[in-house]
Amino acid sequence: MRFSATDDLFESTNRHELGLLLLAALFVLVNAAGLSLALNGRLHWPHLWAPLAWAGLMAAAHLLLRRFKPARDPLLLPLLALLTGWGIILIDRLAANFLARQVVWLGLSTAVLLGLTLLPRNLTWLRQYRYTWLIGGLLLLAATLLFGVNPTGFGAALWLPLPFRIFFQPSELLKLLLVVFLASYFDERQALMQLSERRGLAGALPYLAPLLLMWGFCMVLLVWQQDLGAATLFFILFLALLYLATGDWRYLAGGVVLLLLAGVIAYFLFDLVALRIDAWWNPWPEADDRAFQIVQSLYALAAGGITGQGVGQGFPTYIPVVHSDFAFAAIAEEWGLIGSLGVTAVFALLAYRGMRIALLARRPFHAYLAAGITVLFAAQAFLIMGGVTKLLPLTGVTLPFVSYGGSSLLISSIMIGLLLFLSGETS
Repeated sequence: MRFSATDDLFESTNRHELGLLLLAALFVLVNAAGLSLALNGRLHWPHLWAPLAWAGLMAAAHLLLRRFKPARDPLLLPLLALLTGWGIILIDRLAANFLARQVVWLGLSTAVLLGLTLLPRNLTWLRQYRYTWLIGGLLLLAATLLFGVNPTGFGAALWLPLPFRIFFQPSELLKLLLVVFLASYFDERQALMQLSERRGLAGALPYLAPLLLMWGFCMVLLVWQQDLGAATLFFILFLALLYLATGDWRYLAGGVVLLLLAGVIAYFLFDLVALRIDAWWNPWPEADDRAFQIVQSLYALAAGGITGQGVGQGFPTYIPVVHSDFAFAAIAEEWGLIGSLGVTAVFALLAYRGMRIALLARRPFHAYLAAGITVLFAAQAFLIMGGVTKLLPLTGVTLPFVSYGGSSLLISSIMIGLLLFLSGETS
């Protein structure tokens, strides 16, 4: 009887996942057809091959997960599918010359995600070598100081060149490695930290010192690179996991004060930060110059209205680098407030499922790992959506799964794969 109940549970998971994937496929394929009709007046193969390839990859992922990972969260793959499919449509619309490259990255990312389903259940190899993983990531990041390039030809040199004109951004990998390091460290030291805090914050300092040292190295390298978006993400991640490990609100309060203080100092030290804060505070005096990007984004938000201009009907390409930094503005213009709220709801649901996995995890390391991954997704989505709508200064991060970028897509897919793996013990 127990086996029958388990089989019924697995079958229910498969049905729910398949149903949601079919809805995502309907949305993506209908919009792909709409884009082709809007731009060419007919169904045109160059606008259809990428969505069909996406559909094939998602179908293969579902079938393989059904076979090798029957116990899993049924919402994670459909959420990833919807975001990546929407991203494929946007890249075809905004920067079609990058479409084939993004599809290749999506195929690689899907393969790596599926490979994670075969990992050993205890993840000991990931937890025990936390210093090795993080130091390796730091060395890759440091290598960009000597060998870094920018594929666009201008801006910060944050990418390492690889054969076949492939560029990899080490700070994306470092996000994941820092989550692993923090999760492992808090897993081992949580009891000691909580015990020592009964004597005050100073009592926890000896146990926090190695953690602060490694985190500090990450921050110094990122600030040196002027990759301030990643630095902000790392700070939020560190603060969130520190609070989850200790339950002490004083860390949160102190962290917010430090973040504001760091912003003031960075305003006077870095021209890039000063530019972004000035453009956020009052972009209109320089609407045709330094604040052109954010002003065009605001125009796109206004033009979209409630229902949007329609796929292929707006003018989002007026926004510089729209396919990378301002994908959310393009969604707001062509899908309107409804589309914007839809994307926001998808990320909110992803955050909810991630935190649910963390709360139900049986091992502390798994709980911290799931929570850290979820914090990264939620914080990154909030920072870029807040920047595009002028709620926050722009930080330079991209919208996960939607914006163009192979490194980001690969690492984000690995993080979803880890959440799928961890959800097996909560399903």
